[in-house]
Amino acid sequence: MYAIVDIETTGGYATNNAITEVAIVLHDGIRELRRYETLVNPGMPIPRYVQALTGINDEMVADAPYFNEIADVVHEWLKGSVFVAHNVNFDYSFIKHQLKACGLDIDVKKLCTVRLSRKTFPGAPSYSLGNICSHLGISIPNRHRAGGDADATVMLFEKILQAGGLEHIRSMLKGNSREQYLPSNLPAVQLERLPETPGVYYFHDQKGKVIYVGKAKNIRSRVSSHFSNNKPGRQKQDFLRNIYSISHETTGTELMAFLLECIEIRRLWPAYNRSLKRFEQTYGLYVFEDRSGYTRLVLEKRRKQLTPIYTFCQLWEGQNILWKLIRQFKLCPRLCFIEKGEGPCEGVKEQYCQGACEHRESPESYNQRVQQAVDGLIKSLPTFTLVDEGRHPEEKSCILVEQGRFYGMGYLPADQSWGRENSTVDAGELKAFLTPYPENDYMRGLVYQHVEKWPYKRINLHTPS
Repeated sequence: MYAIVDIETTGGYATNNAITEVAIVLHDGIRELRRYETLVNPGMPIPRYVQALTGINDEMVADAPYFNEIADVVHEWLKGSVFVAHNVNFDYSFIKHQLKACGLDIDVKKLCTVRLSRKTFPGAPSYSLGNICSHLGISIPNRHRAGGDADATVMLFEKILQAGGLEHIRSMLKGNSREQYLPSNLPAVQLERLPETPGVYYFHDQKGKVIYVGKAKNIRSRVSSHFSNNKPGRQKQDFLRNIYSISHETTGTELMAFLLECIEIRRLWPAYNRSLKRFEQTYGLYVFEDRSGYTRLVLEKRRKQLTPIYTFCQLWEGQNILWKLIRQFKLCPRLCFIEKGEGPCEGVKEQYCQGACEHRESPESYNQRVQQAVDGLIKSLPTFTLVDEGRHPEEKSCILVEQGRFYGMGYLPADQSWGRENSTVDAGELKAFLTPYPENDYMRGLVYQHVEKWPYKRINLHTPS
């Protein structure tokens, strides 16, 4: 039994909106058996643009039943049937959400006539209800009303059956089929072709623009998980509605997928990615010369026009490193802006500052130690590589960190020796095989966390002099 459903609502997502009209037509695959149709009082004002579209206004629903008054009837009509609708996830999300609010649950198989129409009538100009019905000669005299659109969906469903669509229906209703969960506009074949390997995947809208980038250890499994639930919130519903195609890029390892995701989000700025957009290198360690000729080290928020010696997510990270440099190279904490106040600085009291803050040490002498500190910091920053599995047996993946910074990544020929036993390899040799990328602290942190977890994968390299 098929329950062909159409609803009208106060808005585009279930969590903050409500149903204003519902129509359910029970169909046995040959003919209509019976129907249920009613206006519904949404318990909230109907927006003017919705009134203009549907013709349903506040006066019309004033004496209509609230959904909780018809919930038992709706539940009884739908249970045990296949839920059919045009863009089924929209109607199903509203019905399921409102039934749940009434203490009732529904968990039935679904069929989307958008997806069925794409399979049965390939090459149609458009698969919106109005356009596909016009293409097939189906009239909709009561458009944008639940009863009228339900009638049109019934006729469309019957034409699908007459055109041999039963085979597609059976395929979609199989237990292992993903068809009934996928967004209406996404061809199932694209999901089936995705590899079960690490990599990055891209969701595209109707114009081909990337609207979401994700990373995965198993691309097909991760993409499928996006469609395993039909949350009624606005973000989820808009997201599903706008997915028209998927593309992907495989990577040798999960770590490379994490890094590439960050790179691509910063490059493409997709509409539905949020978290990594907010990430920025917050602080930098800078060097400048003051009016008295003293070279100063200072921690400040990032400045676009200046190049820092090193960057930090948190101020305390930079302060820890700066204090180490101050004590190791006998620098003045006041000239490094770590300490404020009048009189002798803490370094003078502890006898590691030689009085530059009081001009008792010459700029030339002090600056020499500042330069030693800068050189020491840069020299202490490691250069190493991670050589791991490639995308296929003929290659190895490679991630390069040069002087503490993520340089880039790529793939090396597997038939050459790239490992600890090859002590002559240096960073310069590897760069011919790698793609350099802009780095940030988040990406650098991913690499360092990986090395900390699997220290045996780190291969220290020679840096060109």
